[in-house]
Amino acid sequence: MSQAAETAPKTWPAGRLEPLDYGKPLPEPPQVSFFGPGMVLVALGVGLGELFMWPRLVILFGANIRWLFFLGMLVQVFAMMEIARWSMATGESTFQAAARVWKPFMWFFWVLALGTYVWPGHIALGAGAVENMFGIPWLWTSIGGIILMGVILTFAPVAYEAIEKILSVLIAIVVASGFIAAAFVGTAGEWWSAVKGLFMFGWTDPRMFTPEWFPVLVGSIAFAGPSGMQQMWYSLFLRDKQAGMMKYSGRITSWLTGEEEEMPEHGCMFDVNDPEEMRKWQGWRKWNYFDAWALFWLITVISTLFFTVIALAAARLDPASLELLASGDQLATIEGMSVTYSALLGDLGKAALYATIGLVGWKMTFGVFDSFSRGQADMTYYFWPGAKEKFTMSKLYWYYLYGVMVFGIIVLLTMGATDGPTFILNIMAALSTLSMGLYCLLLFICNTKFLPEQIRPGWITRIVLAFGILLYWGGFFYCWFAYGTIVG
Repeated sequence: MSQAAETAPKTWPAGRLEPLDYGKPLPEPPQVSFFGPGMVLVALGVGLGELFMWPRLVILFGANIRWLFFLGMLVQVFAMMEIARWSMATGESTFQAAARVWKPFMWFFWVLALGTYVWPGHIALGAGAVENMFGIPWLWTSIGGIILMGVILTFAPVAYEAIEKILSVLIAIVVASGFIAAAFVGTAGEWWSAVKGLFMFGWTDPRMFTPEWFPVLVGSIAFAGPSGMQQMWYSLFLRDKQAGMMKYSGRITSWLTGEEEEMPEHGCMFDVNDPEEMRKWQGWRKWNYFDAWALFWLITVISTLFFTVIALAAARLDPASLELLASGDQLATIEGMSVTYSALLGDLGKAALYATIGLVGWKMTFGVFDSFSRGQADMTYYFWPGAKEKFTMSKLYWYYLYGVMVFGIIVLLTMGATDGPTFILNIMAALSTLSMGLYCLLLFICNTKFLPEQIRPGWITRIVLAFGILLYWGGFFYCWFAYGTIVG
C-alpha cells in the first residue's frame, strides 16, 4: 500500500447521507467488450421511439427534423457517462445520489416511476402491429407476452445476466432487419437526407408548433434513445456487472434458482490520491467510454439511420400514409413502413416488419419492467423505514416485478382496450421529460460537488448537462402552459 493510501481518510462526506467508506481498492478494469450494460441501454433505446415515434415525424416533416434526435442523443450519452462516473466511484446508484442531494428528490423518482413505467405501452403497440398483420388480438398477445417475461426472469439465477443476453440478441435482430430493408428500398438521396438531417440544427416547420404535434415532438425527444429513468437504471446494471466500486454491492438473484447476495449499508470510494488506484480508475473510464460511445451512442444512431431511410421510402412509396398521419391517424406510420418492406419481399416483407415491431414492443417492456423493479427495489430497500429489516433487495425486486406485471395486465384490459396503444405510449413519453431534466440536474450537483476534485467532470460535460435541463423541462412546461396538455 502506498504512503498516500496509509494517510487517506477513512470516510468521505457526500451530501446529506452517511459518509462513504473511503480507501477500498478498485478492482482491475476489464477489457472493452461488445456485451455489457451499454448493450442493454441500446436494447432499451432502440425501441418504439426509433421504430415508430421518430419515423412518424420523418414521414410528416421530413428527415431535417432529425437534428432534434441528435441533440437528445448527445445529452443522453453524456448523462450516461456521468451516471457511470458516480456509480463506479462510489458503489451507489443514482437514486442514492438523489437522496444525498435531498431525499424528496429520490421519492420524486419513486413516485414518477410508478406513474410512468407501469404502463405497458411498448408491448401494446407492438402487439397492435402483430394484430394488423396476423389477425391475433393485440390485447391477448400483450398479456401473453407479459406472462412470458415473468417466467423467464423467475427461472434465471441472476436476472441481469438473462436480460443482457436476451436483449443483446433481440437488438441484433432488429438492427439487422432494419439495415437489410433500408439497403434495398432506400435511394441514394434518401440515405443522404437521413444523414444530413442529423446536422440541420435550427430547422423548423410551422406544423411542429401546433397543439397536435409539439407535445408529440417533445415526447419523441425524450424517446431519442432510452427515455426517462431508463438512463438512471444504468447504474443498477453497473451494479450487477460489478463495475468499479459496484464490486462491493450485491446482485439481484432469483428466489427459485439463485443465492441471495448481501447489500452494503452505503457506498464506498477508492483513494483518489493513490496513483495505482487512479490508474485503475482511468481503465474503468476507458471501459465506460467504449460502453457509452461505441456501443450505446454509435449503434443507436446508426440503427435509427436505417429506420429513417425506411420512413422516407414509406412517404415516397405510400403517399396515403402521409395524408392519414397528417389527419391524426398515427398508426398510419406502421402501415406506410410496411409498404417499404413489401417492396422488398412482398407479403413476407410486410409480415417481417410487423413481426419486428412486435418483437421490439416485447423486448422494450421486458427491459422496462425489469429495470423499473430494480429501481423501486433499490429506493425501497435503502430509504423505506424498516425495509432492510424485513426484506432483502432481491425479494423487493420480485414483489415489484410481479406487481407491475399484474397492473400492466389490468391496464390492458381496461384503459388500453378503450384508448388504444398509441395513447399509452404518448403518456410514457410526456412523463419521461420530467425525470430526465431532474437527473441532469442531480448529476450536475453530485459529480461536481460530492466527488473528489481529481475525478470530477470537465466544463464540456457540465454545459451539456445544463443544456439537458433546459431541453427536457423547457419542452414539458412549454407544452403545459402554452397548450394546456402534455400529450398531443
